[in-house]
Amino acid sequence: MVAFIPTVAPQLVGERRVVFKNITWQGYQQLLGILGERRSAKLTFDRGILEITMPLEEHEFSGRLIERMILILVVELGLKVKTMGSTTLDRSDLDRGAEPDNAYYIQNQSLVAGRKVDLATDPPPDLVVEVDITHTDINKPTLYAAIGVPEFWRYNGQEWRIYQLQGDRYLELSYSPTFPMVSKEKLYEFLEVAQTDEVAAEVDLRQWVRIDRT
Repeated sequence: MVAFIPTVAPQLVGERRVVFKNITWQGYQQLLGILGERRSAKLTFDRGILEITMPLEEHEFSGRLIERMILILVVELGLKVKTMGSTTLDRSDLDRGAEPDNAYYIQNQSLVAGRKVDLATDPPPDLVVEVDITHTDINKPTLYAAIGVPEFWRYNGQEWRIYQLQGDRYLELSYSPTFPMVSKEKLYEFLEVAQTDEVAAEVDLRQWVRIDRT
């Protein structure tokens, strides 16, 4: 008799992470200065916990596709945008700082257009995107809610979660408040097609938006 051996789906690996604890805000700032801006690693700091993330192919692929999709929607819907990328979002008063995969000013684009953002006086980005395929020790929804980001997207390589800030915490939604006509199913469809043909995924999405608006 041949024994049955169940197959286990391979676990996605999207990042390598290193975590340090009991780090001061000053220590976090010093490390940012030492590493500089020209680096692939991303730093996230949450009240003494410092996580350094080195994105791998799965992470970068997903993050770039999501960014392409957002920019397509912005253009096709006639919106404006200021793209922040992984710009460090530091709040010393909150003892928190983050470098998201993607961040955008859309609703508040006019408030920050043409100049450098200062979170001490400017609002936070309207939309922040994080790709977290492997485990992270940082509670990202709590962190971005504290910073006051109105809309937060999180993708783990399989599941897409969309959050809207309600008071001091996030409420999970099935659609994006920034792009309410685009269902989560449409977002999944874009990613699925783009896995094998990024150009076709872009063409299909642009055509769909144009038809939906007529």
